[in-house]
Amino acid sequence: MNFTQYIQQVNTTLDSVSENEIEDFINFLLDAYYNDKFIFIIGNGGSAANASHLAQDLAKGTRLTENQEKRIKAISLTDNISFITAQGNDEGYESIFVQQLRSFARPGDYLVAISGSGNSPNIIKAVEWANNKGVKTIGITGFDGGKLRKIANHSVHVNLNEMCTAESIHSVIFHYIVLELRIRMKT
Repeated sequence: MNFTQYIQQVNTTLDSVSENEIEDFINFLLDAYYNDKFIFIIGNGGSAANASHLAQDLAKGTRLTENQEKRIKAISLTDNISFITAQGNDEGYESIFVQQLRSFARPGDYLVAISGSGNSPNIIKAVEWANNKGVKTIGITGFDGGKLRKIANHSVHVNLNEMCTAESIHSVIFHYIVLELRIRMKT
């Protein structure tokens, strides 16, 4: 595949993403903002990098002024390296997110779970716990969406069987959403 073909694949895939799912995601985040709730974001590998980046963009990039008091409360649970390595070592990698959620999340909070395959055990375990504890969930997936797409309260699906490009498209979606939130939070 040459670069032109790659760009065509990216554009075709972006065109196939549901605008209704994107709108649902925006409303999910606005609901957290207006209700003064925390948004926890999780992912592995490239999705962990996307989780960290999205949390930063939501918390800082949506501020309308430097002194704005009300802000989106977003945090990536992928950034707590000491906890992740201790938890992974002592109790297994599958518990790295659910144990953090047990410490920090409360009913009514929000969880954004990013998984290209939709089948990462630590993501699934965290979403199942969140669903049972009244934490609202959204799954951001690629491939066929896996189990995550089925169990999350909401979903944004990128129907592409190629991890690197699916993660890139997730990033494009996240940047669009941050720009759109800036507009909607003004009103």
